[in-house]
Amino acid sequence: MAEQNSKDFEDLLSYLRTARGFDFSSYKRATLMRRIEKRMQAVNVDSYAAYLDYLQVDQDEFAQLFNTILINVTGFFRDPDAWEYLRDNVVPLILERRSGEEEIRIWSAGCASGEEAYTLAAIFADAMGVDTFKKRVKIYATDLDEEALQQSRQAVYAARDLEAVDPELLKRYFEPLDGGRYAFDRELRRSVIFGKHDLVADAPVSRVDLLVCRNTLMYFNSEIQEKVLGRFHFALNEGGFLFLGKAETMITHGNIFAPLEMKRRVFVKNGHGHRRERILSSPTRATGHASGDEAMRLRLRELALDASPVAQILIDAAGTIAFINASARARFGMSSRDIGRPIQDLEISYRPLELRSVIEQVHAQRRPMTIKDVAWTGAGAEPALFDIHVSPIVHGTTRSTSITFTEVTEFKRLQEELQHFNQELETAYEELQSTNEELQTTNEELQSTVEELETTNEELHSTNEELETSNEALQTTNEELEVINQELQQVGADLFRAKAFLNSVLSSIRAGVLVVDDDMRVIAWNEQSQEMWGVNAEEVRGRHVWNLDIGFPVETLRTPVRTVLLDGKKPVEYEAECVNRRGKPIQCRVTCSKLQGEEGQPLGVIVAVEEIES
Repeated sequence: MAEQNSKDFEDLLSYLRTARGFDFSSYKRATLMRRIEKRMQAVNVDSYAAYLDYLQVDQDEFAQLFNTILINVTGFFRDPDAWEYLRDNVVPLILERRSGEEEIRIWSAGCASGEEAYTLAAIFADAMGVDTFKKRVKIYATDLDEEALQQSRQAVYAARDLEAVDPELLKRYFEPLDGGRYAFDRELRRSVIFGKHDLVADAPVSRVDLLVCRNTLMYFNSEIQEKVLGRFHFALNEGGFLFLGKAETMITHGNIFAPLEMKRRVFVKNGHGHRRERILSSPTRATGHASGDEAMRLRLRELALDASPVAQILIDAAGTIAFINASARARFGMSSRDIGRPIQDLEISYRPLELRSVIEQVHAQRRPMTIKDVAWTGAGAEPALFDIHVSPIVHGTTRSTSITFTEVTEFKRLQEELQHFNQELETAYEELQSTNEELQTTNEELQSTVEELETTNEELHSTNEELETSNEALQTTNEELEVINQELQQVGADLFRAKAFLNSVLSSIRAGVLVVDDDMRVIAWNEQSQEMWGVNAEEVRGRHVWNLDIGFPVETLRTPVRTVLLDGKKPVEYEAECVNRRGKPIQCRVTCSKLQGEEGQPLGVIVAVEEIES
């Protein structure tokens, strides 16, 4: 059955890819299944195969499914501490580097409904001045969800969406509209460009000074994350900044990004230097017109390099491959077609070693460098160790580079075996000396042991008497424990009855009831809440109430909950517009009451949500 479910799930993904062009194969399977199953529950479908049939019949379901998968959870100044660090530390560095009239390019990847893109616009406009911002800054905001992009382009938000915005920024960059809504400044809006973009399949935005991609990589598997991060590295200018979400790290990609502030997830692109000059001129270009004998000697020299058992690569001054001998082609899966290609486009530039930084260091110091014991595992090959020797080749004003890969796998193996045998020999000699000394002392110890055994025998007699006394005490203790156990069983039965009574009461209430503790974490969730919002108690228990993704606007609880906890003399009631688990808008009456302990201290809040019949 598990294999069938897996096959049906893959068939569903294949249909989404062919029918609508959305390829979710790179998303984490567990997350993807959970989001799709949420939609299946909403339309009362219990299998992937049945949901595939449903999609083929109801074309409008695609929009609901994609909104559920892509989630689009964002906000202005989400994680304020991280945005404050970006404003106070990163933005000044960018402005310092891009002084004068140079253009500043920013990419907000996975922008959802646009809040982060406009947050960036407000921060940079505040730091540079509005006129300078309009002349020099371009913010490219991209997402895969076309519906979210349409909302982003409108740049209109409700007042509750702007609660995290500083009042001064709100007054300066947002225009109030009817119905308690706000529109982002039209002049600044022209500097924000929205577009549909797939981080996995589409080419990245280039020459970027700041790249913001918060809580998007977490939905991809590790292989796709590595691919996307490689594209981010290409997109950023040298020394450009990458700003991730607090749930994402870059621990395994320190070779291309260095942490500037790990706690706030701000990273800097590692530089790889400038393109280098060409390494070898052609023979006829170097000597004018080479004679036949000279051409033969040059050809023999080239054949000798090609036949060398040591893998060798030559890189010209422009950073392109000038020569690859046969050993290098066989070992690293390269071919003659790679000659003339930039080294950064080839796997050999970063695997088994980040070569570009080494090449730059070699030319800066004007001396060769050897990196020992570099591990390499080719496709279908045994792991091997190499000593990589990088040498600068200087001819006039031309700088080129020779890279040789000397395999030392067998040498290292023999060296380790020899070291291991020497250690075993030393250990055996030490153990022999120790054994002799132990034998000498063993006889003395045996004599004293006999005397100690006689003494021990007498002590055992005394111990036996003490054990008999202890046994009587243990019997008495056991009787006391049996009485306590009976009392605990009675307490357990009382607790079970109390729990059953509470569950019956909650189940009988027509309103949806959720109970939160004083840390705002859910501790109770009745069946009516599950019926209204499509989320069972196991999914929400222990979660922070502000993080619930349901049709009830939990943000409206902030003021009533605060009032109940501080005062709590009487319940607080208000009405809210909600969306039930079937996607139908409903009007609800919300009642917040204090949950208090035996001495009247507040332990949390009881929230009752009841649909108002129209």
